[in-house]
Amino acid sequence: MKSNLITIVIVSMAITLLSVLGFHVRVGSTVDSVAVLRTTGITCGSCSAKITKVLETLKGVAITEVDVDGGWVVVGYDSKTVNPVNIANTVTGAGFGSTVNQVLTPELFKLMSGRDIGTNTISSGCCGGNGGGCGFIKKS
Repeated sequence: MKSNLITIVIVSMAITLLSVLGFHVRVGSTVDSVAVLRTTGITCGSCSAKITKVLETLKGVAITEVDVDGGWVVVGYDSKTVNPVNIANTVTGAGFGSTVNQVLTPELFKLMSGRDIGTNTISSGCCGGNGGGCGFIKKS
């Protein structure tokens, strides 16, 4: 009788723990679109972290890359859940000027940048630090 009660308590605790973690763990969103945002006011790694953190709270955003030096934010997202204008508005709400520059498929992003979204962080000069800017981004 006592072992049954202990088993029930342990199972109940495990279910409670899994339920709590389920609310805190981000369900992986499907990346079917990539938004390239032109963003102003990014001056340091702290800005990058702030943008990443605020975008992580947005349902449907799966991957965020921030190019501090170039002022670009590249976001992989699920287009059925969120749209690029909402993503840019979220960045603007965090204190940065942000507009949608381009929306690409992940395949087109890979073709133009030579890599999958989220496989490496954007470095100075964007897209692998080639110093020539982002080849997949149209200059405005």
